[in-house]
Amino acid sequence: MATLGNRRNARKRLWCAIPVSCAVLIVISFTFLFDLGYKHREVTPEVMMTTPMASPSADSSLPPVVDRCSGRYIYVHDLPGRFNSDMISGCRTLSKWTDMCPFVSNAGLGPRLNNAEGVLYGTEWYATNQFALELIFHNRMKQYECLTTDSSLASAIFVPFYAGLDIGRHLWGYNTSVRDATSGDLVRWLKSRPEWSTMGGRDHFMVAGRITWDFRRLTDDEDDWGSKLLVVPEGKNMTVLVIEASPWHKNDFGIPYPTYFHPSKDSEVQLWQARMRRIRRPWLFSFAGAPRPNITASIRNEIIGQCQQSRRCKLLECDSGRSKCHSPSSVMGMFQRSIFCLQPQGDSYTRRSTFDAMIAGCVPVFFHPGSAYVQYVWHLPKNHSEYSVLISEDEVRDGKVRIEEVLETFEKSDVMAMREEVVRMIPRLVYADPRTRLETTKDAFDVTVEGVIQRVKDIKGGRVPDFSEQESWKYALTGRGGEHEWDHFFHKTSSL
Repeated sequence: MATLGNRRNARKRLWCAIPVSCAVLIVISFTFLFDLGYKHREVTPEVMMTTPMASPSADSSLPPVVDRCSGRYIYVHDLPGRFNSDMISGCRTLSKWTDMCPFVSNAGLGPRLNNAEGVLYGTEWYATNQFALELIFHNRMKQYECLTTDSSLASAIFVPFYAGLDIGRHLWGYNTSVRDATSGDLVRWLKSRPEWSTMGGRDHFMVAGRITWDFRRLTDDEDDWGSKLLVVPEGKNMTVLVIEASPWHKNDFGIPYPTYFHPSKDSEVQLWQARMRRIRRPWLFSFAGAPRPNITASIRNEIIGQCQQSRRCKLLECDSGRSKCHSPSSVMGMFQRSIFCLQPQGDSYTRRSTFDAMIAGCVPVFFHPGSAYVQYVWHLPKNHSEYSVLISEDEVRDGKVRIEEVLETFEKSDVMAMREEVVRMIPRLVYADPRTRLETTKDAFDVTVEGVIQRVKDIKGGRVPDFSEQESWKYALTGRGGEHEWDHFFHKTSSL
């Protein structure tokens, strides 16, 4: 009887176990099939599929999976450390006169600034060195949403070589062989890569965070300035981004100098813009700078003299050892309280001061079109009268115009419109904190990458016109050559 009972109990347990086992098998099978289907439809960072995987009988109403990075992928060369990171490790050798180590901190932004004078609001202000752009741009690129490790997908290829930091440590007291050594090694490294052979480097771009003239040595004379990076054939093939471009060459493009303002959130940009719109501006115009006695064609003496003679001009002289010009708060405070900010040429066409002033909502006054209009063609409106004033430096030099009188001729409504345009442009003139990513605001980095990608696209499509380099600036501005009202500004014999 015990044996018979045991058999009955065993049969009962078996019949109870069968439904449970079946249920488990069904769950496992469903999970496996769901996971398999999901993986087939998964969108990866590398290749975003344009249509979902589906059988012919699948619901055709399902929306397609859109590749939001199509036409925007960037491939970044993994360069040996001697071309970038080793320079940061050896930061004490980057400048003959300045300890650059503090300035390469915070991803290239430099030390954080305090608000001792009450003009810098928020925590997004840093003592950024004007030559730190390569490091800032590289770190910003690491946050770019459309990076790829497949160069065949890339719309452009980035070369993270710190060309400006390299030449900056060798400009004084070194022969031409030393000045050309690192950039020469880079060219040889790039030419050995399969990515280079695809277009001979014409889809490559890099940032050289100094003025173009530091990379355009024409001879091997030891007294000649800079390196040959932008005059060798390989350098000519690449798109090179500099803080000041040449009006007469095709391969370099000006992008904004880094300022002190590096927002990490969209709201920080918007709050700053709102403040610059409503701030009181008691000074009609202002100037921060020093004379240039070694540059015979400079009009800085005339500008300083006219400012000193006016009750409506604020002057921040920069020729003393402990000048307030080295205080970001002093400089930004003056620009915030000025309607117009004078921006004559410095040692070259451009000045960092231009961007510090515009970030402060101050309308720039230029005296040469090479100071902005033919430089930052991706970042500034082509109609320069929308946001700035141009007064011919020749007329200032010859005593034919008084700056104050010219500025007084503008109607209040016209001034307000220019100021509003300057404030509206602020996001595209600043580099966001490279350790974060803005959500909807396009900063100077975003505008630059869009410009590069469009340029490479035009090169591939044969839409870049063949023109004389003498007229390069005209094509950048107008898309055509021929006579132009600014031709007399760009005679190569003209002095800066």
